[in-house]
Amino acid sequence: MPCTLRPALPADVPLILQLIRELAEYEKLLDQVVATETLIEQALFGRNPKAQVILAEVGTASAGFALSFPTFSTFLARPGRYLEDLYVRPPYRGLGIGKALIAELARATIDQGGRRLEWSVLNWNQPAIDFYQRLGARPQGDWTVYRLGDRALTELAAPAPPK
Repeated sequence: MPCTLRPALPADVPLILQLIRELAEYEKLLDQVVATETLIEQALFGRNPKAQVILAEVGTASAGFALSFPTFSTFLARPGRYLEDLYVRPPYRGLGIGKALIAELARATIDQGGRRLEWSVLNWNQPAIDFYQRLGARPQGDWTVYRLGDRALTELAAPAPPK
């Protein structure tokens, strides 16, 4: 059964949140999801959109999604894209939907003058690692992802006390 890809619309916000929750549950991170429909709508469809979503459908059923946002490489002096989330619902896995979503992002990246499509994968997620390697992606072993979040981010951003 062929899949159809389309850009998400504001009416898709409840579905996008549901897909995010399903992905987080698969990744054993559901307790970290604080996104709401309001926050997603503002981020994707507000005055200054921060990310884009592509939805995959099989017939009238939602099969999965990809959420990405623009990046920039100083070494290449070219734009790129970062794939934040890729998720295909279990009944639709193995049908080429994940590959179709990434191929669409690859085309969009190139069409926008980009030369990189990047993402992170959990070390334990061997099915995803195998899938990405079959596409030709390679891990960037020389790099370690760092994150400032929650309290550390807030503390660092706070104004320094006067001397």
